[in-house]
Amino acid sequence: MQPSEMVMNPKQVFLSVLIFGVAGLLLFMYLQVSIEEQHAGRVEKKREQKVTSAPPTPPVPSSISLMQRIQAQSSAFSVAKSEGWGPVNYLQPIPGIMTREKIQEHITNQNTKFHLPEDPKGKKENLNSERPTRVLTETRHSQREDQSLGKTTGLPTTKLAEKHQRTKTLFKKFNEMNWPLDIRPLNKTLVQDNKWKKTDETQEKRRSFLQEFCKKYGGVSRPQSHLFHMVSRIYVEDKHKILYCEVPKAGCSNWKRILMVLNGLAPSTYNISHDAVHYGKHLKKLDGFDLKGIYTRLNTYTKAVFVRDPMERLVSAFRDKFEHPNSYYHPVFGKAIIKKYRPNACEEALNNGSGVQFKEFIHYLLDSHRPVGMDIHWEKVSKLCYPCLINYDFVGKFETLEEDANYFLQLIGAPKELKFPNFKDRHSSDERTNAQVVRQYLKDLTRTERQLIYDFYYLDYLMFNYTTPFL
Repeated sequence: MQPSEMVMNPKQVFLSVLIFGVAGLLLFMYLQVSIEEQHAGRVEKKREQKVTSAPPTPPVPSSISLMQRIQAQSSAFSVAKSEGWGPVNYLQPIPGIMTREKIQEHITNQNTKFHLPEDPKGKKENLNSERPTRVLTETRHSQREDQSLGKTTGLPTTKLAEKHQRTKTLFKKFNEMNWPLDIRPLNKTLVQDNKWKKTDETQEKRRSFLQEFCKKYGGVSRPQSHLFHMVSRIYVEDKHKILYCEVPKAGCSNWKRILMVLNGLAPSTYNISHDAVHYGKHLKKLDGFDLKGIYTRLNTYTKAVFVRDPMERLVSAFRDKFEHPNSYYHPVFGKAIIKKYRPNACEEALNNGSGVQFKEFIHYLLDSHRPVGMDIHWEKVSKLCYPCLINYDFVGKFETLEEDANYFLQLIGAPKELKFPNFKDRHSSDERTNAQVVRQYLKDLTRTERQLIYDFYYLDYLMFNYTTPFL
């Protein structure tokens, strides 16, 4: 055959291409349909297996009410929610303690004896002259607390599950410690002076009051914070077997001085500087021990906490940290507060964070989306020392600080010459924060803002039997 005869004409080429193209298209369509049918079959099979393996929903009797039907249908969701690790509502008490409204309702209905005046000189001076109508406020939510589980965003599922399991195991060990439900009697054998009789009676009233409050409204429930976080503010003095929970702005600086003298670290409280107290690593904290060490000390040592009227403590903290030069609170808290809560702030204030106003500070405190976190100087005592989970043997108050502290030193057998110091740790020329000073600061706030501050510290007011201020 000649080469010229082997060449196909254009019609034959076009026809061949067309036939192959149609055949390929038909084959592709057939394969696609086949794959989709197989995939659909597998999905349907899995769905049938899930339906078959799922437990049957219990029938709801037709005789029950509509509300009972709704509760029955939503029970599974409620159980799942109770097992979760959701965010903590900062203005609410820890789970297990009643809400503010329920406490008030219970006190009203039961006509309980929940106010035991301590001051023999008369009722404590109120902060304002007129009692306003009660302000109804919306509960605010706090920033999420991550002490228990840590930030888990982005963690693989397996790591999150392992961390969750470790925390549950720790909670289980904590609950197995069998905390005593009743406060134990104080050992008063070392008290050698009869002048402490009145102080002792006051102390017993405080202890009983706190115990009754926790029994009624808190109980010993599963802690919602990590055990080591719960005891992180507690200082340890092993020689005299003391545990002291630090509450800033309630005499804690001088209490640390006392602990250092008891530990043999200094001959006198007057020779210890502010920096040595707060920045030195001389004192041990309870979270530095293992689980057995924590448990043993909590159950055998004398545990003390000293508290203060919440409003006075808050104003004292503001004056200390924001009205005097401070290399930490101004750049960290001050700059953030001014930036968020001061319209048209000048460049200088934004750069150095100095000059924060009390009203701006209160806006930060009550903000559910704070630009910076909380600080121990204005944190609630219920979140610092967990007084309904840790049974404190001694409850002192700043209002009777020297008397309470010196009686406590007698109880533990401290050297006779050791007395609680009465000097002001810093800014000694400033007037001490008292009811009159607090009143001046509260004048700059609206009635609603004052009510919100009280709501924020509501548990502290209640459990330590402080008189409700006139707002």
